[in-house]
Amino acid sequence: MSYYEIIKKFEGFDFDAYFSNVTDEDVLKSIQKEKLNHLDFLNLLSDKAKNHLEAMARKAHMLTRQNFGRTISLYIPIYVSNYCTNKCVYCGFNQENNIKRKHLNLEEIEKEAIEIAKTGIKHILLLTGEAKELITMEYLMDAVKILKKYFASVSIEIFPLEIEEYQALKELGVDGLTIYQETYNEEIYDEVHLSGQKKNYLYRLNTPERGAKAGLRTVTTGTLFGLGKLKEEAFLNGMHAKYLMDKYLGTEVGISLPRINNAEGGFQTKYQLDDKTFVQFILAYRIFMPKVGITVSTRERAEFRDNLLKLGVTKFSAGSKTSVGGYQEEDKSTEQFEISDSRSVEEIVSMIKSKNYQVIYKDWELIV
Repeated sequence: MSYYEIIKKFEGFDFDAYFSNVTDEDVLKSIQKEKLNHLDFLNLLSDKAKNHLEAMARKAHMLTRQNFGRTISLYIPIYVSNYCTNKCVYCGFNQENNIKRKHLNLEEIEKEAIEIAKTGIKHILLLTGEAKELITMEYLMDAVKILKKYFASVSIEIFPLEIEEYQALKELGVDGLTIYQETYNEEIYDEVHLSGQKKNYLYRLNTPERGAKAGLRTVTTGTLFGLGKLKEEAFLNGMHAKYLMDKYLGTEVGISLPRINNAEGGFQTKYQLDDKTFVQFILAYRIFMPKVGITVSTRERAEFRDNLLKLGVTKFSAGSKTSVGGYQEEDKSTEQFEISDSRSVEEIVSMIKSKNYQVIYKDWELIV
């Protein structure tokens, strides 16, 4: 069974009707359960659950402490190319956008790596656009070899690959994969991906599973909040993570919660994810999946991120630049999206420590 078959089972499900019938008692019972099913998860995503965020927060905090301690892992992204052949209406790298494009050669990647390594963070996330004539497997493999010289853990957030390609990158030191479905609604997915390889909904949907089959240590999923109905997207993303956790016991599964920020092209979302609902989703994810990793990036405002520390989050990006070559500030390219938390790594570390949490610069190293 693939996750697509599970999505199909919910195709005729009336989410609105279910959510409207959830009671306070339903929510409280779901919070108190040790092992939740998909209906409990729906209860925690309902509007009625907003009446019980304090109880949800206490449960989420307890579960996070049990499974992760008082720790926050840090990672930092490196963008090596913003050339892209896709036409995604919400993305600054959209092929049709008239932006400043840049593609780092290997020497430039190494200069960026040296600069980033000065932060002390040992986990790096490699990102590219999707332009396979430029971003070849040879290029990716050479880039990974460079990054492994400076970082203990290298993860990738790039276009979907085949199992064999993930295995080839793993042999060079890649141990993590982040891939967002963007939206689980097939119709909306088709509407916002106008052309390019990314238009293939099913191929992208199965990507996290290919990463797990390739033996990657971590696989992080996500939906881009703002494209589809919020509660439905949160539910299907959570179910996707649960599917992977249950099927691939040797893989650490994570969830990230990106919501649309301003980007080149001026895309306007139909569905605004407010802060209160954002918090609710984090709490629901944690209670439904006590061992799932939860990432919140610098898309979010500094003060807001600070207040999420005790609510189930386990990983922060820090000191992020979403432009190609952005860490050296030389011949800077157009950013993929606006950063909301522009604090330095030192400032974020100081904040985390002030809340009596331990900063994890390195918790894994793949020796190759």
